[in-house]
Amino acid sequence: HGKGKRMDPPATAVSRLNRSKTLMIAGAIMVAILASTLVLTLGDKQGKTESTQHTTAKKSIAVLPFRNDSNDSSNVYLVNGLMESVLNNLQKIEDLRVISRTSVEKYRDAAKTINEISQELNVEYFVEGSGQKIGDQVLLNIQLIEASSDQHLWAEQYSRDTKDIFQLQQEIAKNIASEIQVIITPEEQLRIEKIPTNNLEAYDSFLKGLDQFYARTADGLWAAIDHFENAIELDPQFARAYADIALCYYYLDFLQVEKQYTEKINTYADQALLLDASLPQGMVAKALFYVINREYQLALPHLEKALEYNPNSAMVINILSDFYSLYNPDSGKYLEYALKGSQLEVASADSAGTSITYLHLSNALIQSGFTEKAEAYINLSLSYNPENLFSRQVQAYILCAQDMDLERTKRLLLKALRQDSSRLDILQEVAKVCYYQRDYQESFKYYNWFATVKDSLGYAMFPAADINIAMVNAKMGKHQQAAGYLASFKEFADHDISIYQNFLLAHYYAYQGDTEKTIEHLKIFSEQEQYFYWVVLFTEMDPVFEPLLDLPEFKSVMQTLKDNFWQRHTELEKSLNQQGLL
Repeated sequence: HGKGKRMDPPATAVSRLNRSKTLMIAGAIMVAILASTLVLTLGDKQGKTESTQHTTAKKSIAVLPFRNDSNDSSNVYLVNGLMESVLNNLQKIEDLRVISRTSVEKYRDAAKTINEISQELNVEYFVEGSGQKIGDQVLLNIQLIEASSDQHLWAEQYSRDTKDIFQLQQEIAKNIASEIQVIITPEEQLRIEKIPTNNLEAYDSFLKGLDQFYARTADGLWAAIDHFENAIELDPQFARAYADIALCYYYLDFLQVEKQYTEKINTYADQALLLDASLPQGMVAKALFYVINREYQLALPHLEKALEYNPNSAMVINILSDFYSLYNPDSGKYLEYALKGSQLEVASADSAGTSITYLHLSNALIQSGFTEKAEAYINLSLSYNPENLFSRQVQAYILCAQDMDLERTKRLLLKALRQDSSRLDILQEVAKVCYYQRDYQESFKYYNWFATVKDSLGYAMFPAADINIAMVNAKMGKHQQAAGYLASFKEFADHDISIYQNFLLAHYYAYQGDTEKTIEHLKIFSEQEQYFYWVVLFTEMDPVFEPLLDLPEFKSVMQTLKDNFWQRHTELEKSLNQQGLL
């Protein structure tokens, strides 16, 4: 396999993988995101239209981590809670672009100037704050800074009783919005003025839980649940505490193959919405329950409503981006939400997280045919983490899209595989490239390797690959195995509820040699909207369709697929430019 790290044979890879199964599970989420939606683009002249229509960007602001002025470190949770509440109130204003807490957290102890942070986050204004609690008094210093001039536009010192903490939070948000001349609608005003609980002791416990929640560890989530439950004991009507317990259980289950807390997520989400039907966190929790249960269309209205009530929620926007990538494929909406998310969640706390952020955006761009932008972001992703094999995989295909050099694509994928021979996503991509090259012996080898690793883990990933594996086995004279894979693929296609069902069935009938049904299903599929570009690129390259390449009906439906894709690409580009996203 060339120079570099030796690739383990299947048995060794399985043994090593079983010893580090936790790491594999952790990677499975990103594997599913990338491998199930990986797409290429030719980047031809049709995809390089330009638009001069732009809208004025929203005013942008970042709330930097507040400093604890007290010598008592036990008050940190309160200061962090005040910062979170100011941020949360500003996020409710649609006329404002508010950077996520995740993106600003890295600057908590950073010795960087406002101008440097402004360049990294691409924002106009900053809120700085510090505070402490003395007895029943909350002392808070707030400053609003204009990045371009590094001038303090507004500063205020507050000294309030703890019983007035909600009024203090509301006042700060309104003062900031007024100073930078941002419009607050009557509906947004009401949301800002909503008091989460009348019980200050319950709120104090909630803030302690929130601080643990943002620790982003399993221990932190369990500690957060304890504090949230205590808040509920003190105030059984505290809707936000119920919602955040549901979210804690979701994240505890997030990387687990076997879900343990699905019913708890549902119960706490329902209770939150029963108490406050317009609570964004409750809507998100309920949506995530539906996602876990694969009731995707029931999840969507909750996510859309949550975003309406909290238009700057990076969490909701990122969930919607994944939703339109994984569960309800729509290349346009996937890219739109990925772009919106990248504006709010500009950077993670570490370089590895930032690399994933840019990888996600690059993947969304390539899905809709924006080749050059996708290449720029994948290079940026790799500059933050050269060892990010997901980015290596996407980069290999972006380069392939420029000249369709499959041999180079295979070589780059094999290089990535040498770094981690247990990667199911890369294994099946290598096998697929060999399949497209008609190198069935090599494809058979890698598909066998892939199946060995997958079966040892009990994973049911990449069911769409079964049609390729069936074809490869048939070419190798293993007809019984081919029949088994074909039957598995047919069952998968029959039960698929995505826009791709007819496309999958066209593969099945092409394999069977039923030209009439193949064309019929392709024509039905061609009426779909927002399919990913891998459909246009790979269909004619797939050996299963080789007998149909010269048929006028096949040529016609393929031209329709290409024309429709590029027409939607042009419309999407115009729309994204008008929104100031592209």
